[in-house]
Amino acid sequence: MGTVKAVALIAGEPNVRGTLQFLQDPKGSTHIKGRITGLSPGLHGFHIHALGDTTNGCNSTGPHFNPLKKNHGAPSDKERHAGDLGNIVAGPDGVAEISIQDMLIPLSGHHSILGRAVVVHADPDDLGRGGHDLSKTTGNAGARVGCGIIGLQSSAEGTLFGPNSEVVNVSFKALDNICAVVILHIGESQFRCE
Repeated sequence: MGTVKAVALIAGEPNVRGTLQFLQDPKGSTHIKGRITGLSPGLHGFHIHALGDTTNGCNSTGPHFNPLKKNHGAPSDKERHAGDLGNIVAGPDGVAEISIQDMLIPLSGHHSILGRAVVVHADPDDLGRGGHDLSKTTGNAGARVGCGIIGLQSSAEGTLFGPNSEVVNVSFKALDNICAVVILHIGESQFRCE
């Protein structure tokens, strides 16, 4: 198997925006790299959710991606959801620079994350250790403040434009139908691709 690439465009409330690129190497590890802006400073839970459905904003993305039916945990734990990616850190400027490598979020195969959602939460993920009623299911990470659908990349270059025709700080590779999927799932943001 060769290298597989994907992209997710993050949108949320009030001004959460970002772009994530996913790269699965031939040995199976997937690297997530990107930047999310508009967050409150500090830790934010960061997960892959089961559904690529944003018809009701980030609330319709379902639970954490958990094909093996395990309890919530830290990315380094054996007992964890496949979608449990821990926390990202936003600096004082509200910007989180992301670089995560993980073996349980493939872009191909039976447990692929393609077509699912990546979600940023309002609060820190307690990694299943907080003792709260939600610790073993969600990490008690709070509201969903941003999300995006994970879609395949191809070799055709594209540029993303925001609601006011500003160029979003990304050049990504999109399949012909990826733009339609982005517009459908993030309709209120009215992104378009050219």
